[in-house]
Parts: sequence; C-alpha cells; structure tokens
Amino acid sequence: MAGREQFIAVQKNGDGDLTAFKTSTGRVLNYEQALQEVNAGAIAGVNIFKGRDGGMYIRGDADGDPSNNLDNLPRFE
Repeated sequence: MAGREQFIAVQKNGDGDLTAFKTSTGRVLNYEQALQEVNAGAIAGVNIFKGRDGGMYIRGDADGDPSNNLDNLPRFE
C-alpha cells in the first residue's frame, strides 16, 4: 500500500523494551496506539505477533536487513 507511514525512531524503557514510536510524518505513538495503527495496516515494514505470554507485540518485517530492525532505529526524546 503506497503512502503508508513508517517508524523512524523509538523510545525505550530502562529494560530496553520499546515504549513509543515516531512515524515518518512526525507523529508520536505510544505502544498501544502503534499496535492499533499496525493492525489497521497504516504502518509499513512492521507486523504484529503474539508472544509466549499471550501479549501482542510489534516487530519489523523479516527482510534480512538488520539496519531497519526496530531495536536499531534511532531513539527520540
């Protein structure tokens, strides 16, 4: 789908868990908002998976390029 936003930066908590995302249009989404946007197909390059704990999590699409993994995106304040 053309024109979808992408995540360009992330915020992490003290444990290194992702807590918020900045999109290519400058919007800042908390984790719950980001889950909803990804689920709606509004964000390119990511998908949702169900963790062992039953929670839903966002991860980058497996494309073999580690540079665009969510953990490797720049951080923002």
